[in-house]
Amino acid sequence: MKIHQGLDNFPKIKNAIVTSGTFDGVHLGHIKILNRLREITEACNGESVLITFWPHPRLVLQPDFKLKLLTDFDEKMLLLEKYGIDHLVKIPFTETFSTLSSEAFVKDILIEKINTSKLVIGYNHHFGRNREGSFEYLKQNAADYGFEIEEIARQDVALVGVSSTKIRKALEKGEVDIAQKLLGRNYSVQGRVIHGNKNGKKIGFATANIHVSDAHKLIPADGVYAVKISYGSKEYSGMLNIGNRPTIKDNSKTIEVHIIDFSKDIYDEKLKIAFIKRVRDEVKFESLEALKQQLRKDKEEVLEILKSR
Repeated sequence: MKIHQGLDNFPKIKNAIVTSGTFDGVHLGHIKILNRLREITEACNGESVLITFWPHPRLVLQPDFKLKLLTDFDEKMLLLEKYGIDHLVKIPFTETFSTLSSEAFVKDILIEKINTSKLVIGYNHHFGRNREGSFEYLKQNAADYGFEIEEIARQDVALVGVSSTKIRKALEKGEVDIAQKLLGRNYSVQGRVIHGNKNGKKIGFATANIHVSDAHKLIPADGVYAVKISYGSKEYSGMLNIGNRPTIKDNSKTIEVHIIDFSKDIYDEKLKIAFIKRVRDEVKFESLEALKQQLRKDKEEVLEILKSR
């Protein structure tokens, strides 16, 4: 997959089969579109082009909304590559770009820059200034534009019943198992291991403190989770806590993961953490001993959950 930073140097290609959108999460609904894009591309011996926008348009147009994202750009790029995309076009989304009319988007980008042969869009997809462009608009002007248009059928989308918003709401409640069903994979975060106060080690459960650099990345609800940790080429079992650690009277919010049967020094290393299931709420215990006892129970439950995952 070739990554293009904007369209200034986009190459001339034949049979460009195109789709566009934010594709946050690359969930099952998006995968319907991606699979159809690949089918058409293979059938006509073309090249697939996916146009996406960064940052997410709502971060620019509605900054007070404080949108949290399911994928940063690198995560999205790796996921899209799995579906055979030939060209990924990253268009910088700015307030100026947001004023581009739907007609200008079609003529300047789809026709002039990309030479689109066929456009594939999801049901109820809108584009251009104030989301004025739609499938109906494209159909009405298809003869003038000179490319074919296909919309993923409403019933296909309804059968999937998935949206990025629905996934965000599930994760905000800690319902990572529901998110998994909607995404078609486990939700994950990536972060660097930083130094903590080493309280975990003192009570027999050494933890790696995880710093997620992207402030817009969605972190699931506070609580204890069964997780899988990818480090290097290996995967490990673990239990993770998100929260303020009330038992040790530390008000700072942390993401701490205890990697089971692991003892390497991994400070400054990068980990990928996949959420499997939420075990319980974060609770304030009467003593560190009571916390230790609960952590032992948590570990047993986590191992049981991960046994079949």
